[in-house]
Amino acid sequence: MNLMEPTRRPITGPPTGPTAGPAAEPASPPPAPEEGRPPLAAVHPPSEDDHEAPSTRTDPPQPLPPDHTQAILEATKEVGAVLKTSGCPFALVGSVAVYAHGIPVRLQHDTDFALRAEDAETVTRLLRRRGIRIVEPPEDWLVKARSGGEEIDLIFALAGRPVTRELLERAWTLPVDSVHMPVIDPTDLLVGRLDALSEHHCDFGPLLPVARGLRERVDWDRVRAETHDKPMAVAFLYLLELLDVIPRTTAAGDGGNDEAGDGGNDDD
Repeated sequence: MNLMEPTRRPITGPPTGPTAGPAAEPASPPPAPEEGRPPLAAVHPPSEDDHEAPSTRTDPPQPLPPDHTQAILEATKEVGAVLKTSGCPFALVGSVAVYAHGIPVRLQHDTDFALRAEDAETVTRLLRRRGIRIVEPPEDWLVKARSGGEEIDLIFALAGRPVTRELLERAWTLPVDSVHMPVIDPTDLLVGRLDALSEHHCDFGPLLPVARGLRERVDWDRVRAETHDKPMAVAFLYLLELLDVIPRTTAAGDGGNDEAGDGGNDDD
């Protein structure tokens, strides 16, 4: 080694050439990625299509619409069309039947059809062929189905009373959103609604507009005769009398009271 050769020092000045420019402070190195994770530069920002990515929206969740009327009517028409081709007697019941009779009600829960228990197998087979899902509930008085997200009840007993051919033959043929089908008779509809009242379910509010709207089409004598042993039904019918919705009946003790009063006046 030549001791007289000057010592070479590393160049610390700015580089020369076409890329030369002002010196910049060196950027701090990115943090080392955790084990099993890609570097931050490789992580893509979440997209709206990525359901697993956390949402950054602050909008409150929107509640479900309270009125499912049109969706339930579509399911009613689909099932009604299948039942009409089955050859089995049936009738539309429940809230959709009230709607078909012209009473303005909101449809929120399901659509109900009454049919005989012996026709259940034929009807469910045809519904399955149509692509309607059948659900076997633990109850032995109905079969449940689903179509387009809406629930359908195929009922063999109304408030504990078996569905009979006579009940189905009394049904009225009415249009349900342009599809004609049998709809339960108004008197049978009221009897079923009143039979369903109990100490645990005695809300007269939804039933009152139904009775008002159907009062000219209901055989109230038959309603009284078939529900005379139901305390809640008797109370509701008495309320209808007080509101002048239906004609009043003479109480059993009125005649005796009048006679007693007349006798007293004669003695005076």
